[in-house]
Amino acid sequence: MIIRKAILAVLMAASLAGCATQTEQQQRASTGALIGAGAGALAGQALGGNTKSTLVGAAGGALLGAVIGQATTPQPRGQQLCRYQERNGNIYTAPCDDRYYNGDY
Repeated sequence: MIIRKAILAVLMAASLAGCATQTEQQQRASTGALIGAGAGALAGQALGGNTKSTLVGAAGGALLGAVIGQATTPQPRGQQLCRYQERNGNIYTAPCDDRYYNGDY
């Protein structure tokens, strides 16, 4: 019965997440959280065998999945930062120029 409730909650969250206008980074974080919550709930149930471990696993999986989903979002062209070194040795970051995108480095 608890598994059915958990599956229903995940499906409801997924359907509500699809209604909002989100950026790609937010979409990836949401998807990662849903996948992580499901995997964490399964792992928690397998390891602990009770409701508490299932919920802890789902919460931990959701958090980890959201962080990974957000961190792995590719940056749009022109927003990536590259490290440059001046002739005097100072290192600074600035938006990457076209040589970076064309592979001329």
